[in-house]
Amino acid sequence: MGFVTSCFERKPIALLVPEGEGVLRRALGAGDLIMLSIGAVIGAGIFSSIGSAAAGEFDAAGHIIRTGAGPAIVFSFVLAGFACALAGLCYAEVASMIPQAGSAYAYSYATLGEVVAWIIGWDLILEYAVGNVAVAITWAEYFKSLLGDFGVVLPIWLTTGYRTALLSPDPAVHGLLNTAPHVGGVAILVNIPAFAIVALITWLLLLGVRESARTNNVLVAIKLVILTLFVIVGVTHLHPENYHPFAPNGFSGIHHGAAIIFFAYIGFDAISTAAEETKNPQRNMPLGIMGGLAICTVIYIVVGVVLTGMVPAAQLGVADPLAKALTVSGFQKTSAVLSLGAIFALTAVLLVFQYGQPRIFFSMARDGLLPRWAARVHPKYRVPWATTIVTGVAVAVWSMIGDAGETYDLTNIGTLFAFVLVCIGVLVLRYKDPTRVRPFRVPFIWVVSLGGAATCVFLMNGLPHVTWIRFYVWLVIGLVLYLLYGVRHSVMRRRAAGESIPDSGESW
Repeated sequence: MGFVTSCFERKPIALLVPEGEGVLRRALGAGDLIMLSIGAVIGAGIFSSIGSAAAGEFDAAGHIIRTGAGPAIVFSFVLAGFACALAGLCYAEVASMIPQAGSAYAYSYATLGEVVAWIIGWDLILEYAVGNVAVAITWAEYFKSLLGDFGVVLPIWLTTGYRTALLSPDPAVHGLLNTAPHVGGVAILVNIPAFAIVALITWLLLLGVRESARTNNVLVAIKLVILTLFVIVGVTHLHPENYHPFAPNGFSGIHHGAAIIFFAYIGFDAISTAAEETKNPQRNMPLGIMGGLAICTVIYIVVGVVLTGMVPAAQLGVADPLAKALTVSGFQKTSAVLSLGAIFALTAVLLVFQYGQPRIFFSMARDGLLPRWAARVHPKYRVPWATTIVTGVAVAVWSMIGDAGETYDLTNIGTLFAFVLVCIGVLVLRYKDPTRVRPFRVPFIWVVSLGGAATCVFLMNGLPHVTWIRFYVWLVIGLVLYLLYGVRHSVMRRRAAGESIPDSGESW
């Protein structure tokens, strides 16, 4: 077998379902998965990026980067939700067949081969890392706002990351590069709240999946109550004139809006990483993925209608658009409650994303494509503790100095790329392994599979050129690492060569 051919060798599904001491604990039911989905999906998208999607995005000089959807943001949610529904159906089929922690990485390994699996695994590491950085920074903004409501004001240089100041179009924020304390000629600009919340979430995840799920359930219940309060208050202050013009930038604005708020929908990919910790995954994974996606889409549309009716869309391009809408409408106290709700909501998003990222890392290490230490499972709590700590530290440090705006698009393009491969992979597997039992089958497979892939590519085309450049650079780095390390240490390759290797389920 030639080198190129071997790179596309598929891993048998039987080997993707691990057994032994190194597996994770199955403790989650369908209800837990739906709550995890809501926890991941209802967060930064609805409390932050919805504003940029409605108002548009501008650079430091005030030039428009992307047009906004205006009140037609509801159609942006429908477009993004449609793309996710098609991809979600494909996820549901392969997740019910391959109940492993690797998500799209594992599915690509079974359908498109090792090198494609590596690319998507490397891509998912980026997706979860930058996604959580964006969420952590947004969480810190709401936390700072909440403290301000109680008269507590933290030094701005302790709540603003260096890159946020560097890239901000606001002269006051950008000026921090000169006014903040300096050490060795470098401005000390660190976002301590963002660092602290990621550190706290990392500690919680080390306690076990059952404990993490219970915490998420409480957080989800709180944020649903807060959003219900926003809708009830908001419908009493709708101004019909705010809905005109309904789509100020036509379909282009709707398209750009969908590309921005797609960040809001990526949570169901994180749900698929829970397959190895789900009881009866053949039944519960499809229910969790599709049920959570349907509920979240309805919530987004309702909130979008109310928000753009309260305040002109052009005024929503702020970090906390829901809180601003309430403040403009004269509900300062309710705005403070919303800030508290946003903190709970974003904490849930952080929890689920930070839950998913280490499991991608863990699955790749278990296959030998990353160092073996990353496949270690805690003997008591049955969680991938090594990758949980490493990813927690990396995200916490990045959140402390990074900027949220430049991370949303990287997360979106990485997620959309994963969705494209899963949509194609489920069709490939139908022909490569047609007799395998499928607890859940995608209806109208050709339409759903190719339609899902095409819709995701269409949304990717709505992302800025610089995002594509960064994405290509990241993939090239990943391919170099695969050639230098993954090829030589791949468990599947070593098994084919007759080498003695640990079982996939061994606790390393």
